[in-house]
Amino acid sequence: MKTASTVATASFAAVGALSAALAMATVAATPAAAEDMEKCYGVSLAGENDCAAGPGTTCQGTSTIDYQSNAWKLVPAGTCADIETPFGNGSLESSDANIPA
Repeated sequence: MKTASTVATASFAAVGALSAALAMATVAATPAAAEDMEKCYGVSLAGENDCAAGPGTTCQGTSTIDYQSNAWKLVPAGTCADIETPFGNGSLESSDANIPA
């Protein structure tokens, strides 16, 4: 006869095994997914950049203005130049066109 403790332990073990399997699948898929992405400058909103926000910033989430042209966001490969902003389209290169004063 199974006790509540035995059933709970078995349930936690199953959940842990499933979580580990999903985490490993995610890690294995990440490099392939990253290959399908590109850095697109000037398309993120303030504080929502993935990295590179110019001098005086540390990285992710540090852009201080919308569409900061020296901050990038990862986007699906081939779509960056098609992203429209109030300052023009996204760019594969950083620029000084729209940076904080």
